[in-house]
Amino acid sequence: MATQRSDDESFEALFTAEYARVAGIANRVLADPHEAEDVAQEVFIEFHRLHSASAQYAPAWLHRAAAHAALNRLRGARRRQRRELAQAADESAQTLDPAKEVEVDEDRRRVRQALAKMAPKPASVLVLRASGLSYAEVAQALGVGIGQVGTLLRRAESALRKEVSRGTSF
Repeated sequence: MATQRSDDESFEALFTAEYARVAGIANRVLADPHEAEDVAQEVFIEFHRLHSASAQYAPAWLHRAAAHAALNRLRGARRRQRRELAQAADESAQTLDPAKEVEVDEDRRRVRQALAKMAPKPASVLVLRASGLSYAEVAQALGVGIGQVGTLLRRAESALRKEVSRGTSF
């Protein structure tokens, strides 16, 4: 109990002595005092979780960690901004005219109807593969050998084509 109190007091003293400097380092990188305070809190929590507050290296560790955490935040914000801009550009490029949207929706409806009429295993192979699963993952999900997936997939695609064309013939 006394050791816990001593550790808590040591950490509180370290926090009081170093918080302003740690937040200042983060603020110089981020140029945002609120974000810098968040970084400083994260750094102190991480330090408290991993190290003893009475360690001689504590101030140096905190300063270096503040700089690294702030730089990581900055990098993360840049990556997020690039992703958002790329996604916005993709979405604007993908805007279809109403007639094309109706056509795409109709194609999807026909494929879904054809999948519903197919046997479960071939339909599952198509759905799993179209969902981005690898051959190994499809094989594991269906309980078949990995060497069988390619054959199952080709047969399922052929059955799907026949079913779709059967549904569209007049």
